[in-house]
Amino acid sequence: MEIVLGFLIAVAIGITGVGAGIITAPVLILFMHVTPAHAVGTALAFGLAVKLLVVPMQLFRRQVDFRVLGYMLAGGLPGVLLGSAILAKLNIPSRQGILYAALGSTIVIMAAVNLYRLWLRPSEPGRRDRSRWLPLITFPIGAEVGFSSAGAGAMGSLALLAITPLTAAQVVGTDLFFGLCVALVGSGFQLSAGNYEMAILTKLIIGGLFGAFAGTYVASKTPQRVFRVALALWLITLGIQLCWSGVRHW
Repeated sequence: MEIVLGFLIAVAIGITGVGAGIITAPVLILFMHVTPAHAVGTALAFGLAVKLLVVPMQLFRRQVDFRVLGYMLAGGLPGVLLGSAILAKLNIPSRQGILYAALGSTIVIMAAVNLYRLWLRPSEPGRRDRSRWLPLITFPIGAEVGFSSAGAGAMGSLALLAITPLTAAQVVGTDLFFGLCVALVGSGFQLSAGNYEMAILTKLIIGGLFGAFAGTYVASKTPQRVFRVALALWLITLGIQLCWSGVRHW
């Protein structure tokens, strides 16, 4: 089942651009009964594996702006360390309810942001280059990724579209590289803390290897708007379920 799940998640990433963490973590918690901390660590490591396949293609196409990427990492990397530390503090039985509720709320917000992105026009570049403000924006994004594994793709793309003159292709490539870097740091922190399920992670990656290539192909054939709306609504439902589970734990 985990192989199929990894395949489907990777296909969804290829079609919609929604990050691996926002899909993987709630599914692991709700359907496979993985603890929140282990679900976040496993989701981060899985997202890292998928991005390692996709980012080289973006580099080959010269769709990564390294100057803007540097600004993003200046805030995002310290943020992901802070978020990972917060997760470690909450990973005790008496605080599981808080953790469930916080993860659920984050997923609902990130899915809602993805819905909002559907009404933007990403083909229009920003009029002014205000990329020097990116560290202030990406610090909380990195913290949120370290805490819940969700959100780098949604919030990072919104920031790039709003305050940089990058083209749509450069926004995608630069944000994917940013997501790869924060996933690398976040997953390293969680793996070193033992917050992962190796058996599940291995099967997810096996499925994700095939799904990443399949998603790239299917992306050109699928009505993305309809698919992304359906996926975002489903994620909002999962987030609400996690919030309810948190309330019950209290």
